[in-house]
Amino acid sequence: MIEVKGIMMAKSKYYVIWVGKSPGIYTSWAECQDQVNHMRDAKYKSYDSKLEAEKAYKEGWKLHWGQGQKAKPKPGNSKPAASGNLADIDYDSISVDVGTSGNPGPVEYKGVDTRTGEVLFAVGPVNKGTNNLGEFLAIVHALAYLKKQGSTKTVYSDSVNAINWVKKKAVSSTLERDASTVEIWALVDRAVRWLQTNSYDNKVAKWETRAWGEIKADYGRK
Repeated sequence: MIEVKGIMMAKSKYYVIWVGKSPGIYTSWAECQDQVNHMRDAKYKSYDSKLEAEKAYKEGWKLHWGQGQKAKPKPGNSKPAASGNLADIDYDSISVDVGTSGNPGPVEYKGVDTRTGEVLFAVGPVNKGTNNLGEFLAIVHALAYLKKQGSTKTVYSDSVNAINWVKKKAVSSTLERDASTVEIWALVDRAVRWLQTNSYDNKVAKWETRAWGEIKADYGRK
């Protein structure tokens, strides 16, 4: 993300497609997805700058895809960098995201089919909440939705905090419980109870925004 006069805006991405329906360089995830969907041998990767993308496209996939796709970790950082290869995405999944107007402020969330973008459920706006609480509710809603269907699909969220809360089956928020937050806390308490009384086999995974672009459920308000 980049900040312009206090407003957070999504950083541009460039998607190089070496092997796809129409090889080239694309500037949106949607265009890239259209070119590689249902192509088993598609080869593509995202870059942060147009110059990097043009250079990689000219040099060919053998230098940049496969072994060359993972960035080397920085000294002292044992966590590997996220792969820029969009083939790492599990498209047979649900992606969730939250839309807020202020933090805290009105909150809404939705879950979509990662492959098609079809909205599967949407809730809100709730009068007052936070981004992390909204993400938490979205993940739990997706898990409950999939459990009813008997599905073990993956659930993607771009919120590390919310994913950790789901794993711990408890939230840690500084949002006060008062008259203005009754609605959001009622939903959160219900979601926590669901986690504590239900089991699931679904993987809850972090959507790697830097490598893959904005999550499919993104509200476009960043």
